[in-house]
Amino acid sequence: MAKGLGRSFESLIPSDLDVFDKVSDFAADTANLKEVALDKIEPDPNQPRRKFEEASLQALAQSIKEHGVLQPIILSKEENGRYMIVTGERRWRASKLAGKDKIPAIIRSLDTQKRLELAIIENLQREDLNSLEIASAYLRLKTQFNLSDTDIANKLGKSRSAVINTMRLLNLPDKAKKLMLEHGLSEGQMRPLIKATPEEIDAVLPKIIAEDWSARKIEQYMVRLKAQRQAVDKAAHRQIDEQLYRKLDHIKAHTGFKATITTNTKGAGEMKIKFKNRKELDKLCTILTTPN
Repeated sequence: MAKGLGRSFESLIPSDLDVFDKVSDFAADTANLKEVALDKIEPDPNQPRRKFEEASLQALAQSIKEHGVLQPIILSKEENGRYMIVTGERRWRASKLAGKDKIPAIIRSLDTQKRLELAIIENLQREDLNSLEIASAYLRLKTQFNLSDTDIANKLGKSRSAVINTMRLLNLPDKAKKLMLEHGLSEGQMRPLIKATPEEIDAVLPKIIAEDWSARKIEQYMVRLKAQRQAVDKAAHRQIDEQLYRKLDHIKAHTGFKATITTNTKGAGEMKIKFKNRKELDKLCTILTTPN
């Protein structure tokens, strides 16, 4: 995980969130601490975490049977009288598996953005989100709430470059993202593939998975692949240049005028034919408009 993880929950809540001043608020806020019926609670559909491991839930459910829920979940009260989970969906799910009817919860009035921010913070602290879930959550903060990369970094205790690099994972082909999740590939392993073509990714991913390549090995492989691709492109350009030179020689021999040609990588471009005076222009026009 990137900078900001492995620290206390308090250090992960910047003051500009203005939701909780201190971690002690979680325990000390007895006015808002209640036992809430599980069937009155619903998960946030915008929760960044999408996957809950069944074995892990069962283990937590067993712990809850023996010891109860040791840390309250955080809820926001909806207009219909029900409650939306801000943080603690895993504890809520495990409590249901444990056969509990109620769960300790702190009730807070939070808007959609604050709910998302706090949900991301909690999941990052617990290392519960995979890289693609984190990237999607960052993108939502950026697009839905108009936060800049710097805003997101400051709110979540990360560097701006870390936020940008994680979001770039969303540019991977869907097939690559699916394999990333299925095989538990890390952000470091996938990042070198972001600028590769879909064909290159399809060719190398099976090797990465089968041989358990490290992020460093993948990076070195992609550097070599890029060098090879550039060498091929350079050779192709040389061939194109040679063809252009032959065409230019033909134009010069046919018209007696000097010409230049410029092209881009897609083959589009322009040709310029130089003339010194109006007499040469008239001659050139006559040559170009006279049928062969």
